Amino acid sequence: MESIELIDEPMPGPSTSNYQNEEQPIKKHCNLPWIEKYRPQTFQEIMGNEDTITRLSIFSKQGNVPNIIIAGPPGVGKTTTILCLAKILLGPAFKEAVLELNASNDRGIDIVRNKVKMFAQQKVTLPPGRHKIIILDEVDSMTDGAQQALRRTMEKYSNTTRFALACNYSEKVIEAIQSRCAILRYSRLSDAQIMARILHICEKENVNYTQDGLEAIVFTAQGDMRQALNNLQSTHNGFGEVNSENVFKVCDEPHPMLIKDMLQHCIEGDIRKAYKVVELLWNLGYAAEDIIKNIFKVCKNMDMEEGLKLEFIKEIGLTHQRVVDGLCSLMQMSGLLARMCKVAKGGNLI
Repeated sequence: MESIELIDEPMPGPSTSNYQNEEQPIKKHCNLPWIEKYRPQTFQEIMGNEDTITRLSIFSKQGNVPNIIIAGPPGVGKTTTILCLAKILLGPAFKEAVLELNASNDRGIDIVRNKVKMFAQQKVTLPPGRHKIIILDEVDSMTDGAQQALRRTMEKYSNTTRFALACNYSEKVIEAIQSRCAILRYSRLSDAQIMARILHICEKENVNYTQDGLEAIVFTAQGDMRQALNNLQSTHNGFGEVNSENVFKVCDEPHPMLIKDMLQHCIEGDIRKAYKVVELLWNLGYAAEDIIKNIFKVCKNMDMEEGLKLEFIKEIGLTHQRVVDGLCSLMQMSGLLARMCKVAKGGNLI
């Protein structure tokens, strides 16, 4: 009689598949960029612009929210604020009752006639006093024709749909839309607010950092939280340690200490030493606009006599205008240094 050998193999069952299904979202969450992983989910988590967020929280409690335009520079939380508002208002119906479009891509009149209008016509079961929400990001990039079509749609479906528009420049939105919306303005975040946020994330992600590294992140961000988190994650992943040298390698900006030395030479009236710094930056391959922007960033935070600082900023601004117009040579930079040295020495510019 032959013996039959039994092989003990684990049969695939529900427990194995459940384990895989549980592990997949965790892995997916770990691979997210930090700007998405740490995107605020409630009003309390949003940094800065407290007065505006307080107004929106009152809107969310009352339920009957007007059409809104949130205007402000990039990376200060405009879209995040709108998403938080929609989640509070709609709760479980968020997915069915919210349409989110980036108007910089979907900017033509056909998008308004098709996607926006069709969504506004759809019937969705919502709690009493709630409305569907259409979120249009970068609405200032839409064509005039598309904005005119949007104005008509906002009027026609006002009983069932609310529009939340985000833009960098509210003046690029036609007046007919502006008059139908509550306009909320966001300002850049302060250095302290960005520092607090990146310190929190450094603790969560076990980031190895130095104090000057975090200060460099804040300097390069210039009030833009999205830029700060991207620079932090890029430096951490690329070098392992977040210090000032590594941050400026990642961001590829002229080092502010070199710019500070150059400005100090201008204050002393020593154009030769100041020129050596600019020539070094130029030979390293930095464009005139990169250099002039960092000169302004460093100058406005530099400890110097206030009247002199204003004169320096005036000359930097005029040179920046010429650079934008196409006069971006090393001679233009040299002229700026000469004028700043003359101002510092008490000379009058003609």
